[in-house]
Amino acid sequence: MMLVKFVGLLDADFCGPSVAAILSIDHKTVQELPQGWAPVHPDHNNNLAVMSLALMLETNMDPVIWRGPKKTFMISQLLSKVLWGDIEYLVIDTPPGTSDEHMAVLNAIKDMESRGAVIVTTPQAVAIADVRREITFCRKTGINMLGIIENMSGYLCPHCTECINIFSSGAGTQLAEYAKIPFLGKLLFDERLTQCMDRGENYAEKFPDSELCQSFNEIVDKLISAL
Repeated sequence: MMLVKFVGLLDADFCGPSVAAILSIDHKTVQELPQGWAPVHPDHNNNLAVMSLALMLETNMDPVIWRGPKKTFMISQLLSKVLWGDIEYLVIDTPPGTSDEHMAVLNAIKDMESRGAVIVTTPQAVAIADVRREITFCRKTGINMLGIIENMSGYLCPHCTECINIFSSGAGTQLAEYAKIPFLGKLLFDERLTQCMDRGENYAEKFPDSELCQSFNEIVDKLISAL
């Protein structure tokens, strides 16, 4: 049984802020209080506090056409003005690659206690090439890397439960060995997860015994131990 943690989740992917849609809170809006911005809580227990630019747009079809300085300013505001409360962990979801958002996050948290970055890759060679650059970015900027996760590591057939390696498999392990950082685990592509997100359902509550949930829980346990 997993311990309940109080977590803040900041969606720093301004060009594709999808966290709100994934958590089925894209119909909600951020409240601006005298003390700051109140994050949105997807669950009734308020264990998860979420802040995303998508919650501030008039519609979910509005594009974010911003240059670097405006992104930097907004990320600084999201980290300083949001009323996160008594959270134990703050997870910042950044876009792929090494863009303005990454540098803005680094500048905004330079005076905070940062535990490190989790590197996420998929097994394709083109993805591995991008992730190698992210690893180099982390090393050059002094970011501690907590480990690598291989996402979409095989497709779980809904009929026979056989795992089919659509994008090959094992690249995450090889990359972790190459970079000399921990390999946290693999996450399968489960069609039921996509269906749950489209319907606004909680996959973890609906399929707690699934292989994907078990893998995810193991990864979380490793991260908590590392922190």
